[in-house]
Amino acid sequence: MTFDIIGKRFLFFFISGVVILVGIISLATFGLPSGIEFSSGSILTVNFEGPVEHDEFQQEIIDLGYTDAIIQQTRESEFLIRTHELTDDEKAEIETNLSARFGQVSEAQFSSVSPMVAAETANNAVIAVAVAAVGILLYVTWAFRRMPRPLRYGTCAIVALVHDALIALGVFSILGAILGWQINLMFITGVLAVIGYSVNNTVVIFDRIRENLIKGIGADFEAVVNNSLVETLSRSLNTSMTTLIVVLALFLFVGATIQNFVVVLIIGIIAGTFSSVCIAPSMLVVWNNNEWGRFIHWTGSSRVKA
Repeated sequence: MTFDIIGKRFLFFFISGVVILVGIISLATFGLPSGIEFSSGSILTVNFEGPVEHDEFQQEIIDLGYTDAIIQQTRESEFLIRTHELTDDEKAEIETNLSARFGQVSEAQFSSVSPMVAAETANNAVIAVAVAAVGILLYVTWAFRRMPRPLRYGTCAIVALVHDALIALGVFSILGAILGWQINLMFITGVLAVIGYSVNNTVVIFDRIRENLIKGIGADFEAVVNNSLVETLSRSLNTSMTTLIVVLALFLFVGATIQNFVVVLIIGIIAGTFSSVCIAPSMLVVWNNNEWGRFIHWTGSSRVKA
């Protein structure tokens, strides 16, 4: 029995739309907390010889006048302080007072970024993502140049990437509001890695569609796409599962240093697998059958039934 994946295309669109809408609402409500690479400031990580309570530590930082500081306890006796750009004297004053209050303190890490550098980094990050997207569009269009309307393949691949990026941004906005997480360069690195991973899955499926069209397996385009999906489904799922196991191991054992990178990969692998299997091929069918109006009608009917 053949699974009818493409037959549920409107349901897949609806599910993605709801998830993305929740993310957009979170972005509009909570925003996307930026690390110092994008918003300037200083990060100071300090260690103590003995355990220190988070509330006591935070109150001490407030008493020192750093009411805007964000405190994160990474270990029992290690704290990360993010605040405005610190001078050497301010940093020394913080460490002296912490030492007097909680005992011997050691500086594990310190980094500072000026507003000018932060703005330049943010611009470069946007350019990097945009260049990657354009490059993928051109490459996929060229790779399928012998197919009818090759630009559609490239466009559907880009839509799948935008889908994954929006979900990653929405989830991080929620995590930022709940856990105080901030995006940094590791987040951008993770997004670019997700783009490469997702497009790889999509191209494999598109390539099987091309092979089956050339062989003339089935006269109906929808049937060809569905058969191609079924033929590549186990490959897509197995690849995603094995990659996810490795990434989860990194998340559990490496720690906070690559936290953003690993979490983006986890989100991207799940969203990318879904978009590669359920969104990009379905868009090809909808575009080929000119069913955009039918999707709007299906969405309205679903609301009435609900």
